[in-house]
Amino acid sequence: MESFTIRTPCSSANIGPGFDVIGLALSIYLELEVTIDRTKTSSQEPLNCRITYEGQGEGSGEVPLDPSANLITRVALYVLRCHDQRAFPVETHVHIKNPIPLGRGLGSSGAAVVAGVMLGKEVGGLDLSLDRLFDFCLMIERHPDNVGAALFGGFVGTYLKPLTPEDVARVEIPLSEVLPAPAGGVDTGERPPEPPHGIGHHIKFPWSKEIKAVAIIPQFQVATAKAREVLPTHYPRQDVTFNLQRIALLPVALGQSPPDPDLIYLAMQDKLHQQYRQTLIPGLQDIVESMSPSTQDGLLGVCLSGAGPTILALATSNFEQIADRIISRFKQEGIECQWLLLEPAEGTKAIRPA
Repeated sequence: MESFTIRTPCSSANIGPGFDVIGLALSIYLELEVTIDRTKTSSQEPLNCRITYEGQGEGSGEVPLDPSANLITRVALYVLRCHDQRAFPVETHVHIKNPIPLGRGLGSSGAAVVAGVMLGKEVGGLDLSLDRLFDFCLMIERHPDNVGAALFGGFVGTYLKPLTPEDVARVEIPLSEVLPAPAGGVDTGERPPEPPHGIGHHIKFPWSKEIKAVAIIPQFQVATAKAREVLPTHYPRQDVTFNLQRIALLPVALGQSPPDPDLIYLAMQDKLHQQYRQTLIPGLQDIVESMSPSTQDGLLGVCLSGAGPTILALATSNFEQIADRIISRFKQEGIECQWLLLEPAEGTKAIRPA
């Protein structure tokens, strides 16, 4: 019996002005507990894989347990089929433990994509570097900030190399395209398109050891597609300049020890996405505008996490007081929240018994 665990952190994207560029891996972990019974020669399971699940969305019908429909196993199948392996090894069992809230701006789908790519590598016995795994991730999730943070860990800047006009025309390549259709159903025997080499790149920024992340998680979902729909197609030049000025400061500001609250607060401001998403997240504008180092001791800055609705407050102390203030503002809108104190996390790992 072969067994191993894949551990992938959640992530917060867009930190402040870093829309679609900057991501931060945080210490809530998606785990896949995988066993493969090598003594068996045949399996009754579809695609030789049985999925079990516990955690966020359990029993809600949001998380399919069919390997041809589950995001994690579909991504793994894509990697396998690019290497001429049509299914999982016989008698593969994937037990998914997912504490990452779904649809809340903490990178649940990005973590699933990254874990799926790593699952394909491990069950297929494939010799793939992290950079090559990043290429596979970006064939499915074309926004590199979440998947870059979840794969490599820490505080990362990401960018895509220039693509062909055909690739640029589509935001991402849907799984129905990268997996022979119908995905996982009737096996067409076709090999899906492999990702080009070096689609995306990343750089790790330093992170001051004093800074922690307070995540305030409202009890409602915001679909990423809906959060993108409210964004304009064109921006005023002064708003773009505003973000460029701040994104030049942010990685330096968050790496300095001791942290400079006024500099970080200034560097975390944004005019490209938060103001447009306040229609989807009641109280967002008031929270961002009213919370500052001058009004709250220990606070460095506040921003929307990913597409929201989670609010991320960076702070050095008074974490509970900061969370309580934001939660009380959401309560005025009739919205309940939970909060978590998180730290930067390491990237995705496959852990095998010694």
